[in-house]
Amino acid sequence: MCTDHLDSQEPAGREEMRSLLGRRGFLRATAATAAAAGTVGTGALAVPAGAATATTTGGHPGRRRVPVDQISIQLYTVRDILSADPAGTIARLREIGYRKVEAAGTAGLSAADFRALLDRNGIRATSAHIGIPQPFDATAWKASLATAKTLGCRYVVHPFFGVDATGAPLRDAAVWQQFALDLNKAGAIARQQGLDFGYHNHHREFLPVSDGSGRRPYDILTRTTDRRLVHLEIDIYWAWRGAADPVDLIRANPGRVRQFHVKDMNIDSGFTDPGTGLIDFGRVFAQGDVAGIKEFIVERDDAGTGTRTPAQALDTAAVGYEFLRNIRF
Repeated sequence: MCTDHLDSQEPAGREEMRSLLGRRGFLRATAATAAAAGTVGTGALAVPAGAATATTTGGHPGRRRVPVDQISIQLYTVRDILSADPAGTIARLREIGYRKVEAAGTAGLSAADFRALLDRNGIRATSAHIGIPQPFDATAWKASLATAKTLGCRYVVHPFFGVDATGAPLRDAAVWQQFALDLNKAGAIARQQGLDFGYHNHHREFLPVSDGSGRRPYDILTRTTDRRLVHLEIDIYWAWRGAADPVDLIRANPGRVRQFHVKDMNIDSGFTDPGTGLIDFGRVFAQGDVAGIKEFIVERDDAGTGTRTPAQALDTAAVGYEFLRNIRF
């Protein structure tokens, strides 16, 4: 059901690498300095390793905080351990403090059984990553929306678009234009079903299209889609990976950004637990009123993969929850 996540070590495009080079050098130096001092970088501040994170904008204590009822987690973060032990994993997420999740499949259960499991633990699947059919098929899309409604979702988000059959980035403006029109169709049907439909970005949306206009796919998507039908779920990590400042994206789309994916970046542009890396989340969160934000969703794409064990995915869940509970901005 969900195909939105890419390997963090995938080589960036040439344009992306040129754009990132200057910033990355600065971030590497900052992280190295912090490491020498026994700290970890947390955006604008450095805090003792292992300490509860409370990053702020401008390095001064903030008065604002993330509302507890807006904290969620993308279940792709815990996908392996969730598939192996659905009941135990959901129970553990509830113990950590989560009351909301964003679904990425149903761990081998039926939608009804997965909903019942969440209900028993006092958790709601307020959002789900479900891709629209390509080519667009209204009947198939309505069936997907029925699954989302069974789960109890308010939001349904298209998780990934942007590669051709070989895995290369799509740079054809016409393809992106047609996809944006399909998003409008999907959003209109979702609205009829009482659901709020959105689009989740990766980094390829910020590579210029090949027509020489300088436009980015993200520009095509946001200008072609109807803001009443398609909201934005900004993945903060992937925006930075594409050399796009999330604050700029918010200001260009006021009132349209309903959800953040709170995912952090290490000095090698890979993933790390929220609040332990290089991204200044406080600066982004401070734009929440402009954005129209409703959910802050913890995520780490590589949790439980490679050298990380499935159990460590639950550590990421705990670190992410505490980060969102303690950050001030």
